[in-house]
Amino acid sequence: MWIRLIMILALAVLFGCGEQVSATSQSRIMLLGDSMMAANRAARQSVADVIESELDEEVVDRSVVGARYFYILPISGSAGLRLAAQYRPGKWEWVVLNGGGNDLLFGCGCHSCDGQMDRLIGADGKSGAIPAFVTQIRAGGAKVIYTGYLRNPGVRTPIKSCGPAGNELDRRLAIMAGRDPGVTFVSLADIVPFGDRSFHAPDLIHPSEKGSKAIGARIAGIIAQGR
Repeated sequence: MWIRLIMILALAVLFGCGEQVSATSQSRIMLLGDSMMAANRAARQSVADVIESELDEEVVDRSVVGARYFYILPISGSAGLRLAAQYRPGKWEWVVLNGGGNDLLFGCGCHSCDGQMDRLIGADGKSGAIPAFVTQIRAGGAKVIYTGYLRNPGVRTPIKSCGPAGNELDRRLAIMAGRDPGVTFVSLADIVPFGDRSFHAPDLIHPSEKGSKAIGARIAGIIAQGR
């Protein structure tokens, strides 16, 4: 457990923590989430950077590597490793986020995850930490875009066993989104062609710059349509 925690904190330092929300910011888009969102930030090719480029407007990027919903340590949790702590109230028109993957990976190893999945989001899309957080954001008036995760490129990877859990998470997120016209679920399951490693970083877990570009472009298209 402690080795994993140290690795998460080291990655958070490497990728950088979430962007501060300036009192003078005119941005209408906030992005939250875990390493899928934060990857490639140092090269200015993260998902938020791509959305900014596609829409030609600022995106406040609060995502943090290793973030999850169920995180108990107070200091690092309040800094964004607890996903809900990344949110800041404001005049947001759009809040883009992902999350839940680290809870499934570290909470149950992506095996026998029924209990952990239900804690995240119930089978009916109503209960759990994710719907509660989305409801909180929606109460502030923003529309929500919730994304799934990239899929395995068809080779052995450290998280290959997470595929079934990822599919079930997607299914429940889609049900949740179907209950509120202000919430859009964006599946990423079809982005990576079978056998194509180019959408992933060398670790075959996080997105490469190409992967971040594909994710960001898909999200930006939805925001552009809803302007």
